[in-house]
Amino acid sequence: GKSVSNLLVAQTTSRSTATKQAKMFSVATATLRRTVTKSPNAYTFVCRSMSSLPETMKAAVVREVGDAHALKLETDFPTPSLEAGKVIVKNEFAGINFIDTYHRKGLYPRDLPFVGGQEGGGTVAAVSDEAAAEGIKVGDRVSYSVFGSYAEYTSVPAAKLLPVPEGVGLDTATACVVQGLTAHYLTSSAHADLIKEGDWCLIHGVGGGTCQWAAQMAKLRGHKVIGTCSKGKEDIAAKLGCDELLVLDEVPGTSYEDYESMDIVSKVMEITDGKGCKSVIDGIGKSTVDISIGCLAHRGIFISFGNASGAVPAFPVLRLIGKSAYVTRPKLLDYTVTREELVSRADEIFGWLKDGKLNVSVDTTFPLDQAAEGHLYLEAGKSKGKVLYSI
Repeated sequence: GKSVSNLLVAQTTSRSTATKQAKMFSVATATLRRTVTKSPNAYTFVCRSMSSLPETMKAAVVREVGDAHALKLETDFPTPSLEAGKVIVKNEFAGINFIDTYHRKGLYPRDLPFVGGQEGGGTVAAVSDEAAAEGIKVGDRVSYSVFGSYAEYTSVPAAKLLPVPEGVGLDTATACVVQGLTAHYLTSSAHADLIKEGDWCLIHGVGGGTCQWAAQMAKLRGHKVIGTCSKGKEDIAAKLGCDELLVLDEVPGTSYEDYESMDIVSKVMEITDGKGCKSVIDGIGKSTVDISIGCLAHRGIFISFGNASGAVPAFPVLRLIGKSAYVTRPKLLDYTVTREELVSRADEIFGWLKDGKLNVSVDTTFPLDQAAEGHLYLEAGKSKGKVLYSI
Protein backbone atom coordinates (compact mmCIF):
# COMPACT_ATOMS: atom_id res chain seq x y z
CA GLY A 1 0.00 0.00 0.00
CA LYS A 2 0.92 3.53 -0.72
CA SER A 3 1.95 5.44 2.43
CA VAL A 4 -0.88 7.55 3.83
CA SER A 5 -1.06 9.84 6.85
CA ASN A 6 -4.33 11.01 8.39
CA LEU A 7 -6.03 10.59 5.00
CA LEU A 8 -9.81 10.97 5.02
CA VAL A 9 -11.60 9.17 2.24
CA ALA A 10 -15.36 9.60 2.28
CA GLN A 11 -17.67 7.53 0.15
CA THR A 12 -21.45 7.45 0.32
CA THR A 13 -22.73 4.07 -0.79
CA SER A 14 -25.24 1.41 0.06
CA ARG A 15 -24.73 -0.71 3.16
CA SER A 16 -23.83 -3.81 1.14
CA THR A 17 -21.28 -1.98 -1.02
CA ALA A 18 -19.72 -0.38 2.07
CA THR A 19 -19.37 -3.77 3.72
CA LYS A 20 -17.47 -5.14 0.72
CA GLN A 21 -15.17 -2.14 0.67
CA ALA A 22 -14.53 -2.39 4.39
CA LYS A 23 -12.98 -5.81 3.89
CA MET A 24 -10.31 -4.24 1.71
CA PHE A 25 -8.87 -2.35 4.66
CA SER A 26 -6.62 -3.88 7.28
CA VAL A 27 -7.91 -3.56 10.82
CA ALA A 28 -4.56 -2.04 11.67
CA THR A 29 -4.80 0.68 9.06
CA ALA A 30 -8.44 1.68 8.80
CA THR A 31 -11.53 2.10 10.94
CA LEU A 32 -15.10 1.99 9.76
CA ARG A 33 -17.21 4.77 11.13
CA ARG A 34 -20.96 5.52 10.76
CA THR A 35 -21.63 9.13 9.78
CA VAL A 36 -24.69 11.30 10.07
CA THR A 37 -25.85 12.22 6.57
CA LYS A 38 -29.09 12.30 4.70
CA SER A 39 -28.74 8.59 3.99
CA PRO A 40 -28.95 6.27 7.04
CA ASN A 41 -26.77 3.71 5.26
CA ALA A 42 -23.79 6.00 4.64
CA TYR A 43 -20.31 5.30 5.99
CA THR A 44 -16.98 7.10 6.22
CA PHE A 45 -13.66 5.32 5.92
CA VAL A 46 -10.79 6.79 7.92
CA CYS A 47 -7.24 5.59 7.29
CA ARG A 48 -4.76 6.61 9.94
CA SER A 49 -1.52 4.78 9.28
CA MET A 50 1.91 5.47 7.85
CA SER A 51 1.54 2.28 5.78
CA SER A 52 -0.19 -1.08 5.82
CA LEU A 53 1.26 -2.93 8.78
CA PRO A 54 2.67 -6.41 8.13
CA GLU A 55 0.76 -9.42 9.40
CA THR A 56 3.81 -10.70 11.27
CA MET A 57 6.80 -9.08 12.91
CA LYS A 58 10.09 -9.69 14.65
CA ALA A 59 9.78 -10.16 18.43
CA ALA A 60 11.70 -11.61 21.39
CA VAL A 61 9.35 -14.16 22.92
CA VAL A 62 9.26 -16.31 26.07
CA ARG A 63 7.38 -19.60 25.58
CA GLU A 64 8.84 -21.36 28.63
CA VAL A 65 10.27 -19.60 31.67
CA GLY A 66 13.96 -20.06 32.35
CA ASP A 67 17.39 -18.50 31.97
CA ALA A 68 18.26 -15.79 29.45
CA HIS A 69 18.13 -18.26 26.58
CA ALA A 70 14.41 -18.73 27.20
CA LEU A 71 14.07 -15.35 25.47
CA LYS A 72 14.12 -16.23 21.77
CA LEU A 73 13.81 -14.13 18.64
CA GLU A 74 10.88 -15.01 16.38
CA THR A 75 10.44 -13.47 12.94
CA ASP A 76 6.81 -14.45 12.34
CA PHE A 77 5.06 -13.36 15.54
CA PRO A 78 1.59 -11.87 14.87
CA THR A 79 1.58 -8.07 14.62
CA PRO A 80 -0.89 -6.56 17.10
CA SER A 81 -4.14 -5.25 15.63
CA LEU A 82 -5.40 -1.74 16.22
CA GLU A 83 -8.01 -1.57 18.98
CA ALA A 84 -10.29 1.18 20.19
CA GLY A 85 -8.51 3.76 22.35
CA LYS A 86 -5.07 2.53 21.32
CA VAL A 87 -2.27 3.19 18.84
CA ILE A 88 0.34 0.99 17.23
CA VAL A 89 3.90 2.16 17.88
CA LYS A 90 6.72 1.21 15.55
CA ASN A 91 9.54 0.74 18.01
CA GLU A 92 13.05 2.06 17.53
CA PHE A 93 14.26 1.10 21.00
CA ALA A 94 13.17 -1.14 23.84
CA GLY A 95 14.52 -0.82 27.36
CA ILE A 96 15.94 -3.79 29.25
CA ASN A 97 15.06 -3.78 32.95
CA PHE A 98 15.56 -6.19 35.83
CA ILE A 99 11.81 -6.70 36.09
CA ASP A 100 11.97 -8.21 32.58
CA THR A 101 14.31 -10.89 33.90
CA TYR A 102 11.89 -11.62 36.76
CA HIS A 103 9.10 -12.18 34.22
CA ARG A 104 11.35 -14.37 32.08
CA LYS A 105 12.38 -16.52 35.07
CA GLY A 106 8.81 -16.80 36.38
CA LEU A 107 9.51 -14.92 39.61
CA TYR A 108 6.72 -12.56 38.56
CA PRO A 109 4.43 -14.96 36.65
CA ARG A 110 2.83 -14.06 33.32
CA ASP A 111 0.69 -16.03 30.92
CA LEU A 112 2.76 -17.88 28.32
CA PRO A 113 3.80 -17.21 25.65
CA PHE A 114 4.58 -13.51 25.92
CA VAL A 115 6.67 -10.88 24.18
CA GLY A 116 9.28 -9.58 26.61
CA GLY A 117 9.77 -6.03 27.79
CA GLN A 118 7.61 -3.25 29.09
CA GLU A 119 9.40 -0.11 27.93
CA GLY A 120 9.73 1.27 24.42
CA GLY A 121 10.14 4.29 22.22
CA GLY A 122 9.43 5.00 18.60
CA THR A 123 6.91 6.61 16.28
CA VAL A 124 3.15 6.19 16.06
CA ALA A 125 2.31 3.95 13.08
CA ALA A 126 -1.48 3.66 13.38
CA VAL A 127 -4.09 5.56 15.37
CA SER A 128 -7.60 4.63 16.50
CA ASP A 129 -10.43 7.16 16.27
CA GLU A 130 -10.37 7.62 20.03
CA ALA A 131 -6.62 8.29 20.07
CA ALA A 132 -6.95 10.69 17.14
CA ALA A 133 -9.62 12.59 19.04
CA GLU A 134 -6.99 13.18 21.75
CA GLY A 135 -4.66 14.77 19.18
CA ILE A 136 -2.35 11.80 18.60
CA LYS A 137 -1.05 11.62 15.04
CA VAL A 138 0.84 9.16 12.88
CA GLY A 139 4.53 10.01 13.07
CA ASP A 140 4.43 11.37 16.64
CA ARG A 141 7.57 10.54 18.64
CA VAL A 142 6.54 8.73 21.82
CA SER A 143 7.77 6.55 24.64
CA TYR A 144 5.66 4.26 26.82
CA SER A 145 5.53 1.48 29.38
CA VAL A 146 3.31 -1.48 28.51
CA PHE A 147 4.04 -5.18 28.09
CA GLY A 148 5.39 -6.38 24.76
CA SER A 149 8.05 -3.83 23.83
CA TYR A 150 10.67 -6.34 22.61
CA ALA A 151 9.11 -6.23 19.15
CA GLU A 152 8.86 -4.21 15.97
CA TYR A 153 5.33 -3.09 16.85
CA THR A 154 3.49 -2.66 20.14
CA SER A 155 -0.14 -1.88 20.87
CA VAL A 156 -0.26 0.97 23.40
CA PRO A 157 -3.28 2.60 25.08
CA ALA A 158 -3.37 6.30 24.22
CA ALA A 159 -3.41 7.11 27.93
CA LYS A 160 -0.01 5.44 28.34
CA LEU A 161 1.82 7.45 25.68
CA LEU A 162 4.42 10.02 26.63
CA PRO A 163 5.10 12.62 23.91
CA VAL A 164 8.85 13.02 23.45
CA PRO A 165 9.81 16.71 23.24
CA GLU A 166 12.16 18.06 20.61
CA GLY A 167 15.74 17.93 21.78
CA VAL A 168 15.31 14.61 23.62
CA GLY A 169 16.50 11.54 21.70
CA LEU A 170 14.31 8.45 21.51
CA ASP A 171 17.03 6.39 23.20
CA THR A 172 17.06 8.79 26.15
CA ALA A 173 13.27 8.96 26.20
CA THR A 174 13.06 5.16 26.25
CA ALA A 175 15.51 5.05 29.14
CA CYS A 176 13.34 7.53 30.99
CA VAL A 177 10.17 5.46 31.08
CA VAL A 178 10.81 2.66 33.59
CA GLN A 179 14.09 3.71 35.20
CA GLY A 180 13.41 7.45 35.13
CA LEU A 181 9.82 7.19 36.36
CA THR A 182 10.85 4.63 38.99
CA ALA A 183 13.60 6.91 40.28
CA HIS A 184 11.12 9.78 40.28
CA TYR A 185 8.55 8.10 42.51
CA LEU A 186 11.28 6.64 44.74
CA THR A 187 12.67 10.09 45.47
CA SER A 188 9.43 12.09 45.47
CA SER A 189 6.64 9.85 46.78
CA ALA A 190 7.59 6.40 48.08
CA HIS A 191 9.22 7.89 51.19
CA ALA A 192 5.80 9.23 52.29
CA ASP A 193 7.41 12.59 53.17
CA LEU A 194 9.41 11.00 55.99
CA ILE A 195 12.55 12.60 54.54
CA LYS A 196 12.85 16.38 54.32
CA GLU A 197 15.20 18.77 52.59
CA GLY A 198 18.65 18.51 54.18
CA ASP A 199 18.10 14.96 55.50
CA TRP A 200 20.38 12.05 54.62
CA CYS A 201 19.40 9.40 52.08
CA LEU A 202 21.27 6.16 51.33
CA ILE A 203 21.00 4.81 47.76
CA HIS A 204 22.54 1.47 46.88
CA GLY A 205 24.08 0.74 43.49
CA VAL A 206 24.33 4.27 42.12
CA GLY A 207 26.70 3.05 39.41
CA GLY A 208 23.86 1.16 37.73
CA GLY A 209 20.78 2.28 35.83
CA THR A 210 17.81 3.30 37.99
CA CYS A 211 19.86 4.56 40.90
CA GLN A 212 21.97 6.83 38.71
CA TRP A 213 18.71 8.66 38.12
CA ALA A 214 17.67 8.37 41.77
CA ALA A 215 20.90 9.87 43.12
CA GLN A 216 20.58 12.91 40.87
CA MET A 217 16.87 13.35 41.59
CA ALA A 218 17.40 13.08 45.34
CA LYS A 219 19.92 15.90 45.09
CA LEU A 220 17.43 17.96 43.07
CA ARG A 221 14.97 17.41 45.95
CA GLY A 222 17.51 18.85 48.40
CA HIS A 223 18.45 15.59 50.10
CA LYS A 224 21.98 14.72 51.15
CA VAL A 225 22.97 11.51 49.38
CA ILE A 226 25.23 8.63 50.35
CA GLY A 227 25.73 6.31 47.38
CA THR A 228 27.26 2.85 47.17
CA CYS A 229 28.96 1.46 44.07
CA SER A 230 31.58 -1.04 42.98
CA LYS A 231 35.14 -0.04 42.11
CA GLY A 232 34.43 -0.82 38.46
CA LYS A 233 31.65 1.77 38.36
CA GLU A 234 33.29 4.48 40.44
CA ASP A 235 33.96 6.61 37.34
CA ILE A 236 30.23 6.81 36.59
CA ALA A 237 29.09 7.18 40.19
CA ALA A 238 31.55 9.99 40.91
CA LYS A 239 29.76 12.24 38.39
CA LEU A 240 26.34 12.04 40.05
CA GLY A 241 26.84 14.62 42.77
CA CYS A 242 26.56 12.32 45.78
CA ASP A 243 27.67 13.97 49.02
CA GLU A 244 29.43 10.78 50.04
CA LEU A 245 30.34 7.78 47.87
CA LEU A 246 31.16 4.40 49.42
CA VAL A 247 33.21 2.44 46.88
CA LEU A 248 33.10 -1.33 47.43
CA ASP A 249 35.19 -4.22 46.21
CA GLU A 250 33.61 -6.44 43.59
CA VAL A 251 32.45 -9.99 44.16
CA PRO A 252 35.23 -12.09 42.54
CA GLY A 253 34.46 -12.88 38.93
CA THR A 254 31.55 -10.42 38.74
CA SER A 255 30.83 -6.71 38.43
CA TYR A 256 28.62 -6.68 41.53
CA GLU A 257 29.40 -4.81 44.72
CA ASP A 258 30.66 -6.97 47.56
CA TYR A 259 28.55 -5.64 50.40
CA GLU A 260 30.63 -7.59 52.91
CA SER A 261 33.83 -5.77 51.91
CA MET A 262 32.96 -2.70 54.01
CA ASP A 263 31.11 -2.04 57.26
CA ILE A 264 28.55 0.19 55.57
CA VAL A 265 26.40 0.69 58.66
CA SER A 266 29.36 2.06 60.64
CA LYS A 267 30.37 4.31 57.73
CA VAL A 268 26.85 5.68 57.37
CA MET A 269 26.55 6.37 61.09
CA GLU A 270 29.91 8.13 61.05
CA ILE A 271 28.86 10.32 58.11
CA THR A 272 25.49 11.18 59.67
CA ASP A 273 26.84 11.83 63.20
CA GLY A 274 25.12 8.70 64.48
CA LYS A 275 21.67 9.67 63.24
CA GLY A 276 21.34 7.40 60.22
CA CYS A 277 19.35 7.99 57.05
CA LYS A 278 15.73 9.03 56.84
CA SER A 279 15.38 7.10 53.59
CA VAL A 280 17.18 4.06 52.19
CA ILE A 281 16.53 3.23 48.53
CA ASP A 282 17.45 -0.39 47.91
CA GLY A 283 17.16 -2.22 44.59
CA ILE A 284 19.77 -4.85 45.51
CA GLY A 285 17.58 -7.01 47.75
CA LYS A 286 18.88 -10.05 49.58
CA SER A 287 22.49 -8.86 50.01
CA THR A 288 21.59 -5.47 51.48
CA VAL A 289 18.40 -5.86 53.53
CA ASP A 290 20.24 -6.05 56.88
CA ILE A 291 22.49 -3.13 55.93
CA SER A 292 19.54 -1.01 54.85
CA ILE A 293 17.58 -1.57 58.05
CA GLY A 294 20.73 -0.93 60.11
CA CYS A 295 21.34 2.41 58.39
CA LEU A 296 17.88 3.84 59.11
CA ALA A 297 17.38 6.89 61.25
CA HIS A 298 14.68 7.22 63.90
CA ARG A 299 11.35 6.96 62.01
CA GLY A 300 13.23 6.41 58.75
CA ILE A 301 11.87 4.38 55.83
CA PHE A 302 13.40 1.37 54.07
CA ILE A 303 12.28 1.47 50.42
CA SER A 304 12.89 -1.96 48.90
CA PHE A 305 12.17 -1.84 45.18
CA GLY A 306 14.30 -4.56 43.56
CA ASN A 307 15.88 -7.99 43.82
CA ALA A 308 19.17 -7.73 41.90
CA SER A 309 20.92 -10.08 44.35
CA GLY A 310 17.82 -12.16 45.06
CA ALA A 311 14.45 -11.59 46.73
CA VAL A 312 14.40 -10.04 50.20
CA PRO A 313 13.69 -12.83 52.69
CA ALA A 314 10.80 -12.53 55.10
CA PHE A 315 11.69 -10.84 58.39
CA PRO A 316 9.71 -10.14 61.57
CA VAL A 317 8.20 -6.67 61.73
CA LEU A 318 9.50 -6.48 65.32
CA ARG A 319 12.93 -5.72 63.81
CA LEU A 320 11.69 -2.21 63.12
CA ILE A 321 10.73 -1.37 66.70
CA GLY A 322 14.14 -0.06 67.76
CA LYS A 323 13.78 3.05 65.60
CA SER A 324 10.01 2.97 65.00
CA ALA A 325 11.05 2.50 61.39
CA TYR A 326 8.95 2.02 58.27
CA VAL A 327 9.28 -0.34 55.31
CA THR A 328 7.61 -0.27 51.89
CA ARG A 329 7.80 -2.48 48.82
CA PRO A 330 6.44 -0.21 46.05
CA LYS A 331 5.99 -0.67 42.30
CA LEU A 332 5.79 1.83 39.46
CA LEU A 333 2.20 1.06 38.43
CA ASP A 334 0.92 2.24 41.82
CA TYR A 335 2.65 5.59 41.37
CA THR A 336 1.36 6.23 37.84
CA VAL A 337 -2.26 5.33 38.48
CA THR A 338 -3.80 8.17 36.50
CA ARG A 339 -2.88 9.80 33.23
CA GLU A 340 -2.31 13.06 35.11
CA GLU A 341 0.16 11.45 37.51
CA LEU A 342 2.05 9.73 34.69
CA VAL A 343 2.37 12.90 32.61
CA SER A 344 3.26 15.05 35.62
CA ARG A 345 6.20 12.80 36.49
CA ALA A 346 7.36 12.54 32.87
CA ASP A 347 7.09 16.30 32.32
CA GLU A 348 9.31 17.01 35.30
CA ILE A 349 11.89 14.46 34.12
CA PHE A 350 11.92 15.74 30.54
CA GLY A 351 12.20 19.29 31.88
CA TRP A 352 15.26 18.37 33.93
CA LEU A 353 16.79 16.66 30.90
CA LYS A 354 16.28 19.69 28.65
CA ASP A 355 17.67 22.00 31.33
CA GLY A 356 20.78 19.85 31.70
CA LYS A 357 20.01 18.99 35.33
CA LEU A 358 19.95 15.23 34.66
CA ASN A 359 22.65 13.24 32.92
CA VAL A 360 21.48 9.98 31.40
CA SER A 361 23.97 7.28 30.54
CA VAL A 362 22.97 4.82 27.80
CA ASP A 363 25.54 2.13 28.44
CA THR A 364 25.00 -0.45 25.70
CA THR A 365 22.58 -1.13 22.87
CA PHE A 366 22.02 -4.69 21.66
CA PRO A 367 20.27 -5.61 18.41
CA LEU A 368 17.04 -7.47 19.11
CA ASP A 369 18.41 -10.66 17.58
CA GLN A 370 20.83 -10.71 20.54
CA ALA A 371 17.95 -10.74 23.02
CA ALA A 372 19.52 -13.32 25.35
CA GLU A 373 22.83 -11.44 25.40
CA GLY A 374 21.07 -8.29 26.60
CA HIS A 375 19.61 -10.08 29.60
CA LEU A 376 22.90 -11.83 30.39
CA TYR A 377 24.72 -8.49 30.34
CA LEU A 378 22.25 -6.90 32.74
CA GLU A 379 22.12 -9.87 35.11
CA ALA A 380 25.92 -10.00 35.27
CA GLY A 381 25.90 -6.51 36.77
CA LYS A 382 28.00 -5.09 33.95
CA SER A 383 25.81 -2.11 33.08
CA LYS A 384 26.95 1.41 33.87
CA GLY A 385 23.70 2.94 32.69
CA LYS A 386 20.71 2.11 30.56
CA VAL A 387 20.77 -1.04 28.44
CA LEU A 388 18.62 -1.00 25.30
CA TYR A 389 17.62 -3.10 22.33
CA SER A 390 17.62 -1.45 18.91
CA ILE A 391 14.68 -2.73 16.92
